[in-house]
Amino acid sequence: TTQAPSGLIHFGISQILTRPFHVEHRNIVENDPSERVSAEASVLSSRVHYYSRLTASSDRLLSPPDHVIPCQEELYVYSPLGMAFKVTGGDGGAKNPSIITIFAIWNTMMGTSILSIPWGIKQAGFTLGIILLISMGLLTLYCCLRVLKSPKSIPYIDTSDWEFPDVCKYYFGKFGQWSSLVFSMVSLIGAMVVYWVLMSNFLFNTGKFIYMICPFPDTGDHRGNCSSGISDTAVFDRWWSKTNTIPFYLIILLLPLLNFRSASFFARFTFLGTISVVYLLILVTLKAIRLGFHLEFHWLESTQFYVPEFRLLFPQLTGVLTLAFFIHNCIITLMKSNKHQENNVRDLSVAYLLVGLTYLYVGVLIFSTFPSPPLSKDCIEPNFLDNFPSSDVLVFVARTCLLFQMTTVYPLLGYLVRVQMMSQVFGKHYPSFFHVFTLNIFIVGTGVCMAKYYPNIGSIIRYSGATCGLALVFVFPSLVHMISQKRRGELSWPSAIFHSLLIVLGVANVAGQFFM
Repeated sequence: TTQAPSGLIHFGISQILTRPFHVEHRNIVENDPSERVSAEASVLSSRVHYYSRLTASSDRLLSPPDHVIPCQEELYVYSPLGMAFKVTGGDGGAKNPSIITIFAIWNTMMGTSILSIPWGIKQAGFTLGIILLISMGLLTLYCCLRVLKSPKSIPYIDTSDWEFPDVCKYYFGKFGQWSSLVFSMVSLIGAMVVYWVLMSNFLFNTGKFIYMICPFPDTGDHRGNCSSGISDTAVFDRWWSKTNTIPFYLIILLLPLLNFRSASFFARFTFLGTISVVYLLILVTLKAIRLGFHLEFHWLESTQFYVPEFRLLFPQLTGVLTLAFFIHNCIITLMKSNKHQENNVRDLSVAYLLVGLTYLYVGVLIFSTFPSPPLSKDCIEPNFLDNFPSSDVLVFVARTCLLFQMTTVYPLLGYLVRVQMMSQVFGKHYPSFFHVFTLNIFIVGTGVCMAKYYPNIGSIIRYSGATCGLALVFVFPSLVHMISQKRRGELSWPSAIFHSLLIVLGVANVAGQFFM
């Protein structure tokens, strides 16, 4: 599962506790026959499947006996990318130390939302923006901890390989299963729309930078252009428009990539996300040193160049932050690979601390160093890179890196949407080319329309973040926790009031996007 629209992709690997299953004789990563799964795996799989049909998975009485379970070196895990991994170690899979787990969470959460944090702080006001960023980080961390602990609150059932949608299905039936799918689709498709808008933006500015360096050659014959009143620049602007042409050019590149059966090729480039974020931090630091700080504190009234410290538009920041801190739909999978499970709470808290500090660093520096005067703080764009000219070399490098990174991540997001939606509706990840192509046309068409008619990534992020966060951050984690406490006879009035307030905050967060 992934967080998009806050930005990078993480594919979880199902944890196997002596429950092998057959992997076909293929390897989509390498063609080396020595890496293919042996024929014995099929026999072992048939034996285990025979026992699995005798009883429900939660009943351990008729579980496969020891002589049926293969030895450790014959256990394989099949990832959503189509790769077969051999299980190593005696605890059911390779485990990562805490430092690796922490930075894996940080890398997964760092997405496109970081570009809109300065704009969100401007909408809320500098002081209130910092307070909200810290508060939303703490609230989303608590709700994420509730998600992480939710499978363990279910008694008498083996939940070792469950994800949060399975927990929702257990407590709320089909409604919980399908609603969690719908809200997950909102976050993924919202992220893909943001990516399309940003790729159009970055491609436009990259082309403009190249054109400024290498303009059309002067042939000396101006009669055609002069007679028609059209210059070379006007021709370039007509065919290289951020909203009228670039979103359509991207279709040629990205639509074929969405129809690939496997996303393993693109998964190899996810490390670019880390490089892009690190470069953005360096870029922000260099710009801050060059521009200096421009701050004045006006608590309730705006001036010509400065915004008040507290503004009524603050829900726009909370919507952005909901998606910026969103990792709830894949946190269980991420933490399964942690070597010391007893440190999960600590490691998740440290990861959220690093994410919050990263957002705080970028948001505060960009807002504080924005040159006011001569410009007003209200001029900060939803994508803060738009405040720098196309001719800026350092920003050009950032845009180019982000463009390439998003080009490789976009098919991964489409793969996740396809797998989750098609498997639920048709029972297959790839029912047919027609089904997949129709879904991709809808996704691409949505991105093109938004890039042409409403290319405001800040608003797209806040709407999608508040909507998916309503269910997966605030409502479901709180309800699951209260129901589990009620069944154990441990639900207290303070707990019920606190978690009910979380639900109210989630609803208010969504309402605020439309009325504030």
